[in-house]
Amino acid sequence: MSEILSLAGENLISPIILSFALGLAAALARSDLTIPEAVAKGMSIYLLFAIGFKGGVAVSANGLDQTLILSLIAGLVLSFALPLLAFALLRIMTGLSHIDAAAVAAHYGSISIVTFVAGTSVLQGRLIDAEGYMVAVAAVMEAPAILSALWLVARGGSGTKMEPGLIRELLLNGSIVLLVGSFFIGAITGEEGLADISAFIVAPFQGVLCLFLLDMGLIAGRGLRESKGILGIGAVAFAILMPMISASIGLAVGMLIGLSLGGIVLLMVLSASASYIAVPAAMRVALPEANPSIYLTLSLGVTFPFNLTLGIPLYLAVAQTVTGG
Repeated sequence: MSEILSLAGENLISPIILSFALGLAAALARSDLTIPEAVAKGMSIYLLFAIGFKGGVAVSANGLDQTLILSLIAGLVLSFALPLLAFALLRIMTGLSHIDAAAVAAHYGSISIVTFVAGTSVLQGRLIDAEGYMVAVAAVMEAPAILSALWLVARGGSGTKMEPGLIRELLLNGSIVLLVGSFFIGAITGEEGLADISAFIVAPFQGVLCLFLLDMGLIAGRGLRESKGILGIGAVAFAILMPMISASIGLAVGMLIGLSLGGIVLLMVLSASASYIAVPAAMRVALPEANPSIYLTLSLGVTFPFNLTLGIPLYLAVAQTVTGG
């Protein structure tokens, strides 16, 4: 426990977490601090490109192996299966309607790329290496959860169907295209390509991430402020319990397929994170009757800060204990 608290303490005083806390506090205090939408979009594009590119370079250096294939398969299975577990828990712990529960569940099978980046930063700070291709696992875990949620709704008799246009939108989602595309660019150009643009990809990364998390804190704070009276104790408890359950499953899967300590931690982080970009966009199209105040507040206002402050240190400490790393 002392190790977990120590890691959490180190994480809490990092510039990344404090930037998020600043945004959260500013929003809750009703400050007029804002990040222009165009700037926020630009930072998102930068982060996705940098993450994908560096992941591709790592694969180029290490080469393809059986563990990579198993990791991609594991990511797909987890993204399909975790919403089913989340839905069952929501029906037990909350009074959410069938559609709202399915919409929330989708968020907990997909991933938060910023939580993934924060996990990577924690590992780097402790000099723990991880498989570079985990960024590819992150990419394949974006969309399958949405299909699971739509299946849950259709199974409930609402008549919702998977339209061809939605399938195309999922496959060509901007974040997925950029992440996968930059991954292949990095894999093709390798370490020489990284050296050519390292001043752009490596040096500014942490600073841009701080500003991006400042904006995330502002969004999360506004969501919490506007959701008063909508969410019950059961829903908030779910948003903290579900990441820990999912991380435990990620731990077991990561050990089973033979990932390193760093790779196991990142798979735990991916499993525990909740989407607040790709899935909300899909839910607006596929399930417009679902309440955005519920699924956005739980994923971005509760689970996201929990993972940043306590979750990631907890997952790392548990992985080190179980694996002996």
